[in-house]
Amino acid sequence: MTKKLFVCFFLFLVFIGSQMLFSQTPLPEHQFAEGDWKLSGDRLYQNDTLAGLAKVNIKMLQRGVMTYSFNVRYEGGMEDLHGGFGIHVFADSVFPRKSWGCGNSYLLWLNYDAAPVSKDIPKGFSAQVYKSVSHSRMNLIKSVDLSRYEYLLDNAGPGTLIPVTIVVNGNTGMVRIANPVDPGSFFVLDLNTDKILRGDWIALRTNGIAVSFGLPE
Repeated sequence: MTKKLFVCFFLFLVFIGSQMLFSQTPLPEHQFAEGDWKLSGDRLYQNDTLAGLAKVNIKMLQRGVMTYSFNVRYEGGMEDLHGGFGIHVFADSVFPRKSWGCGNSYLLWLNYDAAPVSKDIPKGFSAQVYKSVSHSRMNLIKSVDLSRYEYLLDNAGPGTLIPVTIVVNGNTGMVRIANPVDPGSFFVLDLNTDKILRGDWIALRTNGIAVSFGLPE
């Protein structure tokens, strides 16, 4: 059964076939675990530009093929040329306070770092996939250099909306991430797992920047 998930202030969960639709309801069961999170209008804000492990945990059943679609707006905090945001998917559990990992889950992460301390993180604009194995342990499994798209950041000031659409097949571990500058095309990666993914939580997180999340335009 294909399921589509929109992560934001108003959360839509659509079950294709049964046509069950929950919309315009407050954020479901959630925990503002770290950072300065606030709901304002139709957006969810994380306002702490210094928080390195800002995170909101959101209760959400995940089985089969999931589509996560939302937009992100930069609100500030990149003066030090370091920041990022991402989403934990298929998490079996969460920690209600500051944590590095998020139970058993995968973190899909978009990052900018002018001077990374790890040789495994490309300088500048990049993306990472982490396998979280506990609330305190994550392992980097993939890192992608996105420097060819760095020119986009020159125009991404406050107010710029970045559309995000991620399709994760929990049965096969295949992930498709929509290319925001080329509608209809996707980046494809394999989580290389032989286990069927099941989760009860997702988690949005940021590092060193203020951003807001909202529905697709």
